[in-house]
Amino acid sequence: MSELNRRGLLTRAALTGAGLVTADVIAGGRPAAAATPRAGQCAPAFDSVTVQPADSRYESFVRAHNTRFSNRPDQVTVATSAAQVAEALGRAVAAGRQVAVRSGGHCLENFTTYAGVEELIDLSQMADVHYDERMRAFAVGPGAIVAPTQNTLFKGWGVTIPSAGCSEVGLGGHILGGGYNFYSRIHGVAVDHLHAVEVVVAGADGQPRTIVATRRRTDPHRDLWWAHTGGGGGNFGIVTRYWLRTPGVASTDPGDLLPRASNQLVRNVQWSWDNLSPRAFRTLVGNYSRWYERNSAPGAPEVQVWASFSASHQAAGVIGLMAGVSKDVPGGEALLNGLFDATTAGAGVTSVADTRYELAWLDRDNWYWGQSGRQKDKTSDLKKSYTDAQLDTIYGYLTDDSVSNPGAQVNLAGLGGKINSVRSDATAYVHRDSVLRVYFTPGVWRTEADDAAHVGWVRRLYRDVYRDTGGVPVPNAVNAGAYINYPDVDLADPAWNTSGTPWHGLYYGANYARLQRVKSAYDPRDLFRHALSIRPA
Repeated sequence: MSELNRRGLLTRAALTGAGLVTADVIAGGRPAAAATPRAGQCAPAFDSVTVQPADSRYESFVRAHNTRFSNRPDQVTVATSAAQVAEALGRAVAAGRQVAVRSGGHCLENFTTYAGVEELIDLSQMADVHYDERMRAFAVGPGAIVAPTQNTLFKGWGVTIPSAGCSEVGLGGHILGGGYNFYSRIHGVAVDHLHAVEVVVAGADGQPRTIVATRRRTDPHRDLWWAHTGGGGGNFGIVTRYWLRTPGVASTDPGDLLPRASNQLVRNVQWSWDNLSPRAFRTLVGNYSRWYERNSAPGAPEVQVWASFSASHQAAGVIGLMAGVSKDVPGGEALLNGLFDATTAGAGVTSVADTRYELAWLDRDNWYWGQSGRQKDKTSDLKKSYTDAQLDTIYGYLTDDSVSNPGAQVNLAGLGGKINSVRSDATAYVHRDSVLRVYFTPGVWRTEADDAAHVGWVRRLYRDVYRDTGGVPVPNAVNAGAYINYPDVDLADPAWNTSGTPWHGLYYGANYARLQRVKSAYDPRDLFRHALSIRPA
């Protein structure tokens, strides 16, 4: 394979109801009724549907994106409004059935498919995106997925939210974990624009209630809003709507309330494994990482540049760096070329491809269109570059023939910039000092017979890269923990995490104690739980 296509390089880089509640709380057992859609809203295609195993639709309803995991719950309820979600939740609690919730279904672990789940509540039909004049914010349903949502925001108002580069990811779970993409260096993470959230919760009496929690300092439910700014999915209740607008913007024009979208100048350079020595690999990846160390301060001109370095397995034939900058940035092309010049300095290796192009905002190549299959992926954040010894370890695994999947790679995507202008406790998303997000994947595979090879490869790679900190990225002067939207149950397994730092210290840092208090307040029965769920205080 002589060249990775642009979508291949995008693969892991960003990894990568009709009714509105008008009161803050609709109390116990009386969920909000669905309202007639207003201008700009779409009526649901159908009312709530519940299917059981004998229904011909059942197999499709229980299928997960990561096909390593499957479960057969007693029933699946597809809801189209907050009222229907509350009804389904109340019914499940009364019957003593364990509930899980799914929006897009792209969870990398089995959080919605573990054996104990008896009722699955599916939010995929709650996908409306519109401007809500009362809230002066954009309303997004939890079943909305990335590409259509971005299309609607851009076509209607010319705006965007910094959320995922993977087209089919559901925003219901993605925003909950923080949400980031290429443009987060410029605009921050998705939750930096989260104004309010509508959540169906169940109290100690098991009765559902629907709460609208906002970022307003005087909101009695502000802690619930805060928990949804990076606390991760499946923890506090069921999100039935998000409202998004950039804080501090006073305009009455919807087109000013979120970041503006624009065409991109993109450069894509690839180097062949045939000419890639350990030294050249160390130099390229090290130079790239150190450029981010130097150029990630909030407000620096270079934060306009986004990039993804795909250190692909030798089975792919090449490794590559794709980077871009908005076309309207003054001197943007020079900033872009500066990253490439710094990356290649002293590497002594000639590229096999160097392409430049302008990418329209709605171009399909702006998004990674993925495929379902079997997966096991890991992530970590960096404040500084890996050491030469760590880069040699990565090189060794990328040239290891025990896995020959062209999709296997270690991907380094840029962070910093606007993300790091926010205090680490201002949102539940704690990663406000990282400059790179690293994604470890053995690729996607099809058969169970290949599980051991692929899962074993990525587990050993991750452990060996972090051998000096107990096999995991313990936060210190170099490491910044892990990102909950790429959950990894190994971080809670003492066989793979020998650091003494608990999994929640890697994902949430000092914010975990507050998340536990929110959990106790809004889910005191621990109804929403999975292998890495927030534990009650």
